[in-house]
Amino acid sequence: RGDGFVPPSPADVWEHIKPVAGGLRIEWDENVKDFEVMEVITENISVCRTTTPSAFRKIISPREFVDVVVTKQYEDGTMLSAASHVEHALCPPQANFVRGLNYPCGSFCIPIPGESNKTQVLTFFQTDLGGYLPQTVVESFFPATIAGFYSNLKKAVKTLKS
Repeated sequence: RGDGFVPPSPADVWEHIKPVAGGLRIEWDENVKDFEVMEVITENISVCRTTTPSAFRKIISPREFVDVVVTKQYEDGTMLSAASHVEHALCPPQANFVRGLNYPCGSFCIPIPGESNKTQVLTFFQTDLGGYLPQTVVESFFPATIAGFYSNLKKAVKTLKS
């Protein structure tokens, strides 16, 4: 779980994290190499494939994740992206990637009452990286990854305002 505050409005933050092909996330999130929409089910539900570069001094090989992704905007302005692993005929495992699994996870961009240029970003990650990684490697990888997510997001949205 990650929880932090980012200076711009929820709409600006959402532009950086929303799960869309060609979106800004592949530009700033060092853990997202590519993001593809494999199938659009409805306006707010799609099946997506995310690939990651190798990580942790190349101890962790590139991964791919296939998820059903749901997005929603609530009346109070909160924006949500939720995902969970799914098998999909259009996305068989690729030889150059280890197939990882996302258990139910998501990101919220939450408006802060009275502070229109500040957003609470609440994230939940439950990921099985797959492959043959020692649990100690996995446990040491995730805290730095979550901290990096927030640090890089803050830098990315700051350049939007520059």
